[in-house]
Amino acid sequence: MNKNIVLAIALGVLVIVAGLQAYQLFGLKEKILDSGVNLKSTSSKVSSGSGTGSSAPAPSLDALPQMVGGC
Repeated sequence: MNKNIVLAIALGVLVIVAGLQAYQLFGLKEKILDSGVNLKSTSSKVSSGSGTGSSAPAPSLDALPQMVGGC
């Protein structure tokens, strides 16, 4: 079989699969909106967990080597 025909068939299958996935995603979005679930996120600050509020790295990170050897 000609290589161009095989590539055209593969491209066509990929386009069809992408179209089906877009259709399913749109349907899922509609179901979520119809159920009344609020998808908007609230703005919240993410804490680093140390509680200090500073931008300094954690003390455990100070003991790491500067460079790691490879193969």
